[in-house]
Amino acid sequence: MRSSRLRDLAAAPAAVLLFVAAVLVGRHIEDTDGTLFVAWPPLLASWGPHAGPGTPAAVLVAVAVVVCGPTLAARLRWRPLLAVTCGGAMAWTWSLALVDGWQRGVAERLTTRYEYLQVIDRFQDIPAALRHFTEYIVIQGPDHWPAHVAGHPPAATLTFVLLDRIGLGGGAWAGVWCITVGATAVVAVLVTVRVLASEGLARRAAPFLALAPGAVWMGTSADGYFTAVAAWAVALFALALTGRRPRAAAFGAGLLFGLTCYLSYGLTLIGVVGAAVLVLGRNRRAVWLPLVAGVAVLPLVFTLAGFDYWEAYHLLVERYNQGAGGVRPYWYWVWANPACTVLVVGLATVAGLVRAGGALSARHEEGLVPRRPEPRLAVLLLGALVALLAADLSGMSKAETERIWLPFAVWLLAAGAFLPRPRGWLAAQATVALLVNHLLLTGW
Repeated sequence: MRSSRLRDLAAAPAAVLLFVAAVLVGRHIEDTDGTLFVAWPPLLASWGPHAGPGTPAAVLVAVAVVVCGPTLAARLRWRPLLAVTCGGAMAWTWSLALVDGWQRGVAERLTTRYEYLQVIDRFQDIPAALRHFTEYIVIQGPDHWPAHVAGHPPAATLTFVLLDRIGLGGGAWAGVWCITVGATAVVAVLVTVRVLASEGLARRAAPFLALAPGAVWMGTSADGYFTAVAAWAVALFALALTGRRPRAAAFGAGLLFGLTCYLSYGLTLIGVVGAAVLVLGRNRRAVWLPLVAGVAVLPLVFTLAGFDYWEAYHLLVERYNQGAGGVRPYWYWVWANPACTVLVVGLATVAGLVRAGGALSARHEEGLVPRRPEPRLAVLLLGALVALLAADLSGMSKAETERIWLPFAVWLLAAGAFLPRPRGWLAAQATVALLVNHLLLTGW
């Protein structure tokens, strides 16, 4: 037990040193040749100590979760716990966003020249916009798509177009949508951990999910919304493999997996997390047909509408290399991206992952599929880590991974379930988020 605690305490400073190294090396690169294109490497942020209307609320939420979170997680009935965890995550995300004020923190985030709301008027005829979508991905004229529109399949932009169509247009409603939907991701993770590992581990993970440092970037970015869609796809898949109505859950999982792939090209890697779920699940034969049927729906709809996914992806790679992505040095970002992730998941997650590794290595007597809850949770975490590694090595995630990798990072937060004495670690999580949000002006 003592050696485990020493490893926990050693993991945290090692993660801090990795981040500090990324800051110092990145600052040197940016000062000498300016090829990183970020003002405060390795984050897309700038130095700017500040406070705002969300500051008192953020501190209050943090104190409440640290003091009461573990007790409530242990004592509440399951469904109320899910509601409380989701509410806590939403309160935490909102309060951090409002540290920057309503306009900068919420209403204006998705209205900049890089964002989806800039092109709403170009989707008056949605079928025509989809047919011609690929023509405006690369930079070859004044009408090329803004960076985030070009960098994602059209379901991302269509989400905000449809919100505008039902009267919820503008940056404020877009921000509310992303924060509200994004907060539900924590429920999806808890449901998955419960059915694949144990309710006890899910309960212990709940406060860490509610107080995630990544909430700094969940509010307000579209990647928070993407995170929730991907998380619910995995959760429904887990329910399909373990529940009483596998076909309905599998079809729903397929629909959401399909939507996930049409929200972000990189989120096809959520299938790696799905593979970990498959290893841990049962009822495998019953789910394949409805799963494949569900996955096929949106690709079929978009293809019939005239959007060519693979052509768009290859054009995106060309567009990526036309911009900062083609200049940013791979050798730096391949290790600086994980350094960014340290801030997203927090020091508690790093320590929890070390313990998860121990649980995974100790499962040799159980065969390929572990039976005990701890190694089963470790397999799920391993799936998320492998997805992150693949994204990192691809070279298509140079910088900005503090938001881009949120759909994978949210699963790593469950590693907090391995930690004893959670209140100290929860305080460390809150401290990381509060320092980042109050000392830096982040891009999201």
